Amino acid sequence: MLKLTRRILALFFWLGITLLFLDVTGTIQPYLEWMAKLQFLPSVMAVNLISIAIVLVLTLVLGRIYCSIICPLGVLQDFFAWIGKWKVFRKNKKTKFANKYSYSKPKKWLRLTVLAVFIIMLLAGFNAGAILLAPYSAYGRMVASLLQPLYIGINNLLAQWSEANDNYLFYQVEPHNNPLILCVIAILTALVLLVLAFMHGRTYCNTICPVGTVLGYIANYSNLKMRVNENKCIKCGMCEKNCKASCIKVEKGQPVKFDYTRCVVCGDCQAVCGKQALHLAPAEKTTKSEQASEGEQAKESDLSRRSFIAITGTAVATATIKAQEKTTDGGLAVIEDKQVPTRQTPLTPPGSLSASNLQQHCTACQLCIANCPNGVLRPSTDMAHFLQPTMGYENGYCRPECTRCADVCPTGAIKPITKEEKTAIQIGHAVWIKENCLPISQEQRCGSCAAHCPAEAIQMVPLDKSIKQNLEDGQWYDAEGNQLDWQAMRALLMIPVVDNEKCIGCGKCEYLCPARPFSAIYVEGHEQHREI
Repeated sequence: MLKLTRRILALFFWLGITLLFLDVTGTIQPYLEWMAKLQFLPSVMAVNLISIAIVLVLTLVLGRIYCSIICPLGVLQDFFAWIGKWKVFRKNKKTKFANKYSYSKPKKWLRLTVLAVFIIMLLAGFNAGAILLAPYSAYGRMVASLLQPLYIGINNLLAQWSEANDNYLFYQVEPHNNPLILCVIAILTALVLLVLAFMHGRTYCNTICPVGTVLGYIANYSNLKMRVNENKCIKCGMCEKNCKASCIKVEKGQPVKFDYTRCVVCGDCQAVCGKQALHLAPAEKTTKSEQASEGEQAKESDLSRRSFIAITGTAVATATIKAQEKTTDGGLAVIEDKQVPTRQTPLTPPGSLSASNLQQHCTACQLCIANCPNGVLRPSTDMAHFLQPTMGYENGYCRPECTRCADVCPTGAIKPITKEEKTAIQIGHAVWIKENCLPISQEQRCGSCAAHCPAEAIQMVPLDKSIKQNLEDGQWYDAEGNQLDWQAMRALLMIPVVDNEKCIGCGKCEYLCPARPFSAIYVEGHEQHREI
């Protein structure tokens, strides 16, 4: 029952988190976003005390079940290990799986070194290196860059079929334009996990993953642990051969030893024990032989525990689509794609407070990017904000009524905000480029930016400077003082003027500007967001 229950719960969490990254409609997110916020490292980054407490209590009571149930990367490793155990070439067809594992000494020096390096990178602000080791973020990058394009492709095929049959159950979705470096990192991560898990089970989880190391040493003090009834045990070694964590040591004439820092309570050992000698039991029910065995392990790992406490103590003390093709000629000409403007300051999503806050808290899991319905968020290739979300308005604009990225962010890098709050957050301001504007470059009337600005921050004024507006009556007059009627004003070439106090930086003006290849108006980011 332990193995079956664990598998059902693991499948539930794995499917839920995967769907959070794949869902393009936003219908699943309100029901399952808590799964992302229950992940341990994002909870620590967000100082989410409730989630941290839940994981720690579960670990202290039941051991490292977080790694085998809640962590999607841990569940993926179990799947790869399961594939590796399948005996394709075994002559005895009655036996489906290979008994391929054996006890290995814990690589404490490697685990603690990786943990120390990980913490140092976080404290030093070198998130570009730290995010590569974060388990939840690693899984998110694989799903967002490898599975989501496939998911969107299938969705679009169904949408074409639905539209052809006058059915609009599905609709077309533009795929995210992921940078090559993100795909390369995701593929390499998947290959490393596949090889290690296929050959050796949970090697990555128990030697490299910093979350696994932290929870492993906490699990060493858990109340319920896998215990051995020495009166029933015949030292057959089946538990050792089926332990993908390689944490069970069986020797003739010696009590069975468990390394509880690596045990993920998967139940595989209990399932294969023909004598029913294995069971979960509280610490007070430990037999004398087990106490002697655990005493030897305690002596062997005393130095490692002190090192672990020193490292984690420091951490606790310091922690806290293609561009839309718009035309001005009815779509008959070949249209040049819009180019990305060079921004002096990158744009960060509303709710991120500032570029520095985003950099400090974001683990680049890609969940906000995968859930952005407007195609605005994309991974940054800048090493200072490596793979963290940045904004661009070639595929869409940041709609004032959309708060999806803030709703799903599990790390606190993007704080939850309401729709009303978002309309008052200024993430940047629009900048007009005179030489790109159609009234000047082609002597064509436009006004698209002012017509579509949701904040009414853009006003059109005559290009002819001799045309003046009387502030008393609000009317326009020519150089001779003659009042201009609406037809005369309509015939004038007008250029935009931006009120920076009203502009919120949503990018609608930049997105809808018909100028090519560069927009005549673009949004420059602000280092620190402010309310207006």
